[in-house]
Amino acid sequence: MDVKTMKLLTAVLYLIALFLMPLSIHASEHGPTDQLKPAIDKLIAILDDDTLKGESHKKERRAKIMSVISDGFDFREMSRRVLGSTWNTISAAERDYFTVQMTKLLENVYIGKLEGYSGEKVEFVAERIKGKRAQVTTLIEHEGSVLPVYYIMQNENKTWMVYDINIEGVSLIRNYMEQFSSILRQENYEGLLKTLEEKNKSFEEGS
Repeated sequence: MDVKTMKLLTAVLYLIALFLMPLSIHASEHGPTDQLKPAIDKLIAILDDDTLKGESHKKERRAKIMSVISDGFDFREMSRRVLGSTWNTISAAERDYFTVQMTKLLENVYIGKLEGYSGEKVEFVAERIKGKRAQVTTLIEHEGSVLPVYYIMQNENKTWMVYDINIEGVSLIRNYMEQFSSILRQENYEGLLKTLEEKNKSFEEGS
């Protein structure tokens, strides 16, 4: 990952979670973009709610944000993809627990960034659907620059769910896959799980 890409990722980290939101509104009647657009308002309303701002409301605010995000982001599918073939070697209970830890990691890493939202403009410019997969293209205005962000979605029970985000060719899933693959090679699944648990614990202790 080159320096330019790293800078772009840093610039939009806090925007990523903005679009991991409920996509179930009239799911049987609309496509992925139609489900994505109205959901933005719900999350922005939480971020703009003065009664939820400040450190004293952090727990309540984050719970509401995560509730919204969880409705539209397929954490299990993401967990399966980032774990790769190792997913097939672990039990159903282990898959559930890994998904919990992966979800917690994303919450810890991105929610704080999301709370830095300051009215960035978003334009939906394209939608591409192929079978049960779709890509919604958006442009985000940030500090004088326009950044393309692509939301990769799949249709589950007539509901479009986000399972990956691509920023200028850099996939969120692939980024984690590369990190996890390295740990898996050196420490196996148990080592990776321990790393996730310790990382989440460090966030909790630092909050």
